[in-house]
Amino acid sequence: MKPNPQGKASEDRASRWLQRRGYRIITNNYHCRLGEIDLIATKAQLLVFCEVKQRRSDRFGTPAAQVDRRKQSKIIKTAQHFLCHNPSFASYQIRFDLIGFGLENRWIKGAFFAEDLIPE
Repeated sequence: MKPNPQGKASEDRASRWLQRRGYRIITNNYHCRLGEIDLIATKAQLLVFCEVKQRRSDRFGTPAAQVDRRKQSKIIKTAQHFLCHNPSFASYQIRFDLIGFGLENRWIKGAFFAEDLIPE
């Protein structure tokens, strides 16, 4: 897949934004055969899986609307993979966030939830 310079710039912007708010970035662009997560960050005992979306207009929907149930499912499965391979985070609280850049910049904490997100 060809790199997306705008996507990378948005992820860098979101990463700096989170860091200024006290989050520590664990990794960016975590990927496995199940999917990809743009940013994974921690703050205290909270582990945040963050999807970053950039849109120039809302013509095809807001950035948040682009993270449909199918995309959420892929992110959750990828998060489970991360947890299975990084057991040191097993005791952390989990949250799925969305940072959207567009006509309106938004950080949606707890944008969606995964029941029983426990490593097997």
